[in-house]
Amino acid sequence: MAKKNQLSHAAKKIGAAIGRADRTAHKVAKAGIVAREELVQLSKQVESLKRQLQKTTKRLKNALT
Repeated sequence: MAKKNQLSHAAKKIGAAIGRADRTAHKVAKAGIVAREELVQLSKQVESLKRQLQKTTKRLKNALT
């Protein structure tokens, strides 16, 4: 009986460790998705600012000539 009890105890520890690792993996994956979405939003903002700067530069050149 002692061996069965020890095996059950070891199985509980292994299962708990796997559960923690799985939970951490899900958190990392979720954070990756959020980071990717934020990166897309930032790149859109950069493109918008770039267009705005080009328009301003063009207007400034026309004003100086």
